[in-house]
Amino acid sequence: MSRTITDSTSTLYNVDLAPESASGTWKTWNLFAWWMSGWHSLAGYSVAIGLFATGLVGWQVMIAFVIGVTIIYFANNLSGVAGQRERVPFPVFARASFGVRGANIPAVLRGVVGVFWYGVQTYLASQAVMILLVKVFPATLSLTETSFLGLSALGWICFLALSLAQALALANGMETVRKLSDFAGPVIWIAMIALAVWMLARAEWSIDFNFRTVETGGGFVGMVAAAFILVAYFGGPTLNFADFSRNAPTAAMVRRGNMLGLLINATAFGIVSIVIALAAVKVHGSAVSDPLELLYDLDNVAALLIALVAIAIATAGINVIYNFVAPVYDILQVWPRRFTFRSAGVVIAVVSILITPWNLFANPVIVNQMVGGVGALMGPLYGILMVDYYLLRGKSLNTQALFDDSSTGAYWYSKGYNPRAVVALLAAGVVTVCMTLLPPLAATTAFTWPVGVLLAGGVYFGIGRTKSTEADRTSPQTVAGDA
Repeated sequence: MSRTITDSTSTLYNVDLAPESASGTWKTWNLFAWWMSGWHSLAGYSVAIGLFATGLVGWQVMIAFVIGVTIIYFANNLSGVAGQRERVPFPVFARASFGVRGANIPAVLRGVVGVFWYGVQTYLASQAVMILLVKVFPATLSLTETSFLGLSALGWICFLALSLAQALALANGMETVRKLSDFAGPVIWIAMIALAVWMLARAEWSIDFNFRTVETGGGFVGMVAAAFILVAYFGGPTLNFADFSRNAPTAAMVRRGNMLGLLINATAFGIVSIVIALAAVKVHGSAVSDPLELLYDLDNVAALLIALVAIAIATAGINVIYNFVAPVYDILQVWPRRFTFRSAGVVIAVVSILITPWNLFANPVIVNQMVGGVGALMGPLYGILMVDYYLLRGKSLNTQALFDDSSTGAYWYSKGYNPRAVVALLAAGVVTVCMTLLPPLAATTAFTWPVGVLLAGGVYFGIGRTKSTEADRTSPQTVAGDA
């Protein structure tokens, strides 16, 4: 006899997590704009320029960038199509491999990374807003002379105002996110193209593609390392891409959106960013990694205001899309009966203020040990989820059983946890975290994502194929609204 799983019959059920909440409105253009919002930011530019630190010359950085983007494209086709097929967000999708309770593990790990970067990106965007205010209203400069908890009075005003604006943007759920990405994604191209033309003009339309910042490294290994640094930068969003792709009507739209947003748009963004950096070398003597520093030289106030507004909008856009939605769904996974999408968003907004992200961001030790260590687990988590879905289950899940909290549920395993997934995560996680944090292994840090994917996926496949997945091909329960 079938059992209908609803909010009253399962502690795992939440309407925002259930398949029926997938809107079906995220089409090719929306996913294309989503990727534009993801790349077009201060952090995206800084990461692109940071690839010079691997010892590559300009043209090699471009090739490495294209390789990295291509890897990200294929990785997100896998996670994105899986999300579209099953119509559930990442933490619910993870219940199949980690267990209905064990999925809290990847949810918390992804949530920690998301909250940290949400706070940092809010702070970076608020800095652009602060520059804007000082230019328009010079009297506000006096508010920068005092500070509290490491941030000036004007900095607090801008940071809190932007935090509130971002929280309000999420008040109406994922449809607001879709509309925000549709707007924020293309906006930064205006500023980036204008900045590139302006910098090239100052460099007399001549740049050196053989420029390098360091003499060590480089070569083929350097190019591969640079490519995987880029992949690791998107390790979190790649992991939880299902949060968005679940809303796509077809798998073909997911693939087309990825092709336009990654293979075409991201490649173009990387090339423009590198051209700007090489022009900055001729003008300033170094590849400036922060575009805000370049804008200080703008004499035209109107042009400066347009550029800063575009950067602020774009940074806020990526923040909401990449760093806000994931922790919201992660909170819903851990406490499905206590929170809604909106109330979970309020928690994320408050926590991102309490951690004073500007202080964390200014401390490389904290960034490396806390966020770097947790971030090193994104690859192992991805490997386990993809091996489980594509290799062990043959792209077949019992979606209804993902909400079954009974001990006889298909994904209950042992007290709600799948020991095989936990073992695979620990085995690979120890290796990738050591690669990130131990100084003797510093040269291998760039390869944590592929090592994590292959090692965790391999261990999970080796010990997981002994488990029958026959339950995935039966549907004894029905999720309310999904019949």
